[in-house]
Order: sequence, then structure tokens, then C-alpha cells
Amino acid sequence: MDLAIIAAGEGLRLKKEGVSIPKPLVEINGVPLIKRIIDIALKNRFDSIACIINEESEELEKFLQDNYTKQPVNLIVKSTPGSFHSLYQLNRFITAPFLLTTTDSVFKEDEFSAFLRYATNKNDAEAVLAVTDFIDDEKPLYAEVQEDSRIVSLIDKNNDYEFVTGGLYLFNIDIKKYVDEAAEQGVNRLRNFLRYLLQKELRMYAYPFSKIIDVDHLSDIKEAEGFSSENKI
Repeated sequence: MDLAIIAAGEGLRLKKEGVSIPKPLVEINGVPLIKRIIDIALKNRFDSIACIINEESEELEKFLQDNYTKQPVNLIVKSTPGSFHSLYQLNRFITAPFLLTTTDSVFKEDEFSAFLRYATNKNDAEAVLAVTDFIDDEKPLYAEVQEDSRIVSLIDKNNDYEFVTGGLYLFNIDIKKYVDEAAEQGVNRLRNFLRYLLQKELRMYAYPFSKIIDVDHLSDIKEAEGFSSENKI
């Protein structure tokens, strides 16, 4: 299985709070966010890793080159106008099944492994999204989930939905043609691309995590450190 990591954001909210390093290098209990997700992926036997970072992230580029020599990362250094454009750039490195992730989601490692097992063994699922009922993101993406766990809509405003997406998206099918089509239609955000896939009637399912912390602020770092210490993740 391939892992595709979007790490091209600027981390503006953390910068405003005094964090000078790229967000993927922010440490949770001494471990940079990007190292955490890559190391968890390697434990779960991912075959290939691709990552996109922005052109201002020289420190991050050096970190990846220095720390992953046995398992090289297919690295793209390119500033993009949005998260979907980052996926578009990663497209050439990934084959199905693959996991698309950001670097700022903190979760239990055992739940991550269970998510992978569920997603890869659910034969009718073309995509499986991690969801959580712990909502701390400033701009969450709410998921309408049926009793059979199928996702039928994704919206920006709460409509009494229980779950929000958690930054982990597993695709069991090749989505290259959908990426190309969405790019031609001017899609620029990953959440809009996910909605586009629903419009195309892809079978998308939800897998619930007990808690996923989205690290955007200094307060999130503190909460994630407490959470990861409790769960040894």
C-alpha cells in the first residue's frame, strides 16, 4: 500500500502564535508530526511513501532526506494554492490502494491499524474516511453517515451530524481520472474533491476513531501531548 502525505501548507495559525518551524516538524512529546505519521505507516508495512512540501520548507526537506534513507520518501517540493492541488501533484506517485493523509492529525496507533484493516477488507468500499465525534477543528467537514457506515454527504456546517472527517482517507480504487476531471473543473480544496467523488457515486464509508486532534494551535499541541502520553502513540 502507498502512503501520500500532504505537508505543503504554511501553518499560518501556528506562525501567528510564535512557532517558527514548519508545522510538520512541530513535536508531540519529542516526535515531529511528520515522523510520527511516517513511522506509524512503516510499522503497518506501507510499501511506498510520497510527500509534498512547499518551497519555503528547506528545514523539512533536509529532515526527510536525513532521516529516511532506508525507506526513501518520494518528495515533491512545490508550493500549491490548495490541498487538492497538492493531491494533484502526488498523483503520479500513488497506486491503489493508498492512504492520503495530512501531517497534523494525532490519533491512537491501534485505531489507525484497525482503520487500515477495516478499509482494506471492506470489499464494497471504494473509499474509507476516518471520522471522529471529537470536534476541535475551526473549520470541520461534517459527514452524514448512514447506519451501514456509508457516507452520503459532506458539508461545512453542522446539521446535527455526529461525525467530522479526521484527515485520513483510504482509497481502494485508482482515482487518477477523477483527480484530472476535478482539476479541469477548477476544484482547489480536498474537501470539495471528496464531495466531487460522492457526486460521482463512489461508495465511501466512515470508520470512527475515538478521538483525532487536529494540530493548528499551541493549545492543540498541549492537548495532543497529553492524549499521546495516555495512549502511548
